Amino acid sequence: MVINLNRDDLLKSLSQVSGVVERRQTLPILANVLLNIRNSTLFITATDLEVELRTQTLVSNTDEDLDLTIPARKLLDICKALPDGADISITIDKQQVTLKSGRGRYTLGTLPATDFPGVEPKALADRIVLKEKDLKFVIDKTHFAMAQQDVRYYLNGMLLDLSNDIFRTVATDGHRLAMAELAMPSGTEISTQIILPRKAIIELTRLLSESDDDVTIEIGSNHIRLIFKNGVVFTSKLIDGRFPDYQRVMPSGQTKTAVVNRLELKQALVRASILSNEKYRGIRFKINNSKIELLAHNPEQEEAEEEVEVQYEGDELTIGFNVGYLTDVLNVVSTEDIHIALVDANSSCLLTASDSDACKYIVMPMRL
Repeated sequence: MVINLNRDDLLKSLSQVSGVVERRQTLPILANVLLNIRNSTLFITATDLEVELRTQTLVSNTDEDLDLTIPARKLLDICKALPDGADISITIDKQQVTLKSGRGRYTLGTLPATDFPGVEPKALADRIVLKEKDLKFVIDKTHFAMAQQDVRYYLNGMLLDLSNDIFRTVATDGHRLAMAELAMPSGTEISTQIILPRKAIIELTRLLSESDDDVTIEIGSNHIRLIFKNGVVFTSKLIDGRFPDYQRVMPSGQTKTAVVNRLELKQALVRASILSNEKYRGIRFKINNSKIELLAHNPEQEEAEEEVEVQYEGDELTIGFNVGYLTDVLNVVSTEDIHIALVDANSSCLLTASDSDACKYIVMPMRL
């Protein structure tokens, strides 16, 4: 059997699914992608048993059905090395696959398609349709705050809270919290909370674009599935755990408000952080009605001082923060100014964009 297709189409599909393929795995079949041909359409599927991603592209000169698996990384690297627009023919012969393009010929081993594991979600009861760019917005604004390999496994992912006509994403690692929200389409009646694992969120940041196309989200008790207009289907298991009540940690009673130019503050923090303690990365803020003084020092007795103009209402305040947590927020906020609401030196601060409170960021203070 011979399949003919364009290198660019194949490379696009392989690139989309390649992030799911683990470089180290216990099952050899997980290093492969599953190829299925149905009605002249080639479906390419990758999985790590937690996340599954399927793409599709058209093929020519075949009306037969096909099922086989091919090593994912090798196939991807061959396609990357071929010239743009090159034609590829794939010949299947028993337990080998031969790719031909121009004067090149590449023979790869295969594994039986019947051994390829699938992520089979149970009944997906809830369904919502969002614009792709809207889903990208709320994920991009919050994913940086997810924990990494925390023993509190439910923090190693992102909460999707759908209730009261609001679609909300929340991520926290216990030291900072990021939340973004948007209005759900009218007529949507869903009330649920689910936790997507970190890898699923990272893959979605790669998949989602600024498109106005609809993406259909189907939610079950153990899985979530996203169906894109271009035929891409993304399926992931959910984290079985209870996410912290994030509404309880939202700070209140702020009596001090600072409005500062986002870019100036970010640049000053980057410069001051050069001489901060490499382990704790703490920077002291001294805030008065005209400026913020940024002070950093390290065990080598080196110091850095920076000043940034500020519009500030409240008593003079000195407070410490992890510089990385603040710069992460400043990187995702896109407005010219940022609002910083404070209570005292021992309470968390609330950061919001100057033109909207759709995204909220909480950062715990440090003792310096």
